[in-house]
Amino acid sequence: MNKSRLVITLGDPAGIGTEVVLKAVIDRSLAAYDLTLVGNRDLLTDRYQQLRQQIPSTVELANPTDLKMIDVPLSPAIRDGIKVGTGNAASGAASFAYLDLAIDQTLAGEFDAIVTAPIAKSAWLAAGHHFPGQTELLALKAKIDRFGMLFVGVSPHTGWTLRTLLATTHIPLAQVSQALTPELLSLKLGLLVECLQADFGLKSGTIAIAGLNPHSGEGGQLGSEEVNWLNHWLETEREIYPQYKLLGLLPPDTMWVKPGQAWFGTHPQPQAADAYLALYHDQGLIPVKLMAFDRAINTTVGLPFVRTSPDHGTAFDIAGLGIADPRSMVAAIKLAVELTNSRQICD
Repeated sequence: MNKSRLVITLGDPAGIGTEVVLKAVIDRSLAAYDLTLVGNRDLLTDRYQQLRQQIPSTVELANPTDLKMIDVPLSPAIRDGIKVGTGNAASGAASFAYLDLAIDQTLAGEFDAIVTAPIAKSAWLAAGHHFPGQTELLALKAKIDRFGMLFVGVSPHTGWTLRTLLATTHIPLAQVSQALTPELLSLKLGLLVECLQADFGLKSGTIAIAGLNPHSGEGGQLGSEEVNWLNHWLETEREIYPQYKLLGLLPPDTMWVKPGQAWFGTHPQPQAADAYLALYHDQGLIPVKLMAFDRAINTTVGLPFVRTSPDHGTAFDIAGLGIADPRSMVAAIKLAVELTNSRQICD
């Protein structure tokens, strides 16, 4: 069942997106997949030629002439304004146009899933596009208000799968306690359960949920949110989802010990959970990136189609040098196919 139709956006053309895509799609493990790129063909060809001069001939790189592609026209001003290694309004305008077209084509039924190369939020802002990230544009165009960011990684050491959903995402830390509400957490937990069932075939299992404060508030001594409402919220959710064992509220510092053991194989029986719900960005993503920086994948749950993305940024500092690691992009493509196939089976 590898005939899912995937569209891959090239991301910010000043970053490493083009490089990791060209390195990924030549991977033999992806040979049976139906892949189409979205970007500017002239820019892609220029970048390929530059990379081919940088990268040893022993390192494989897909030739754009051999790839299916939707060419996104760019004005001369935008094309001339793109400088490798520097995100700016021109590169932001290009990456926004790539994703915008990919979403339109997917919503029109041309593709089953979108895989996105990284963009720079600052470049989007410079180009006049006021979105916290690609996730929010995807949700807006899909006309949904129930969505979340799930990070998935498969350990190369043990084969264990890490799944982490964020309750809040790109907001200042000072706003987290105000943003968290019983309604928001119920929405995010519901999305996580739906994803575990539809995308991963887990009709039951264990979900670990973090507390907000150090030591989960220490009975109100280190913060009041747990005793004021979080503990009661969790008890209510346990009644709603009896098929899942909801662990929590776990102290945020020790919640990641068992997943670390499961990832690195340092304990014979780590008893890690099937999924983790973190309450804010760094609470979830510091451990995810510590364990799985070059393998973690961001997938947007709640969309009417599958979307995955490597969990790394544009890496402007190494753009054009030919040293970017494509493993996360390869994993993002494979996960997009797996999730699409899983949804087709459920349907």
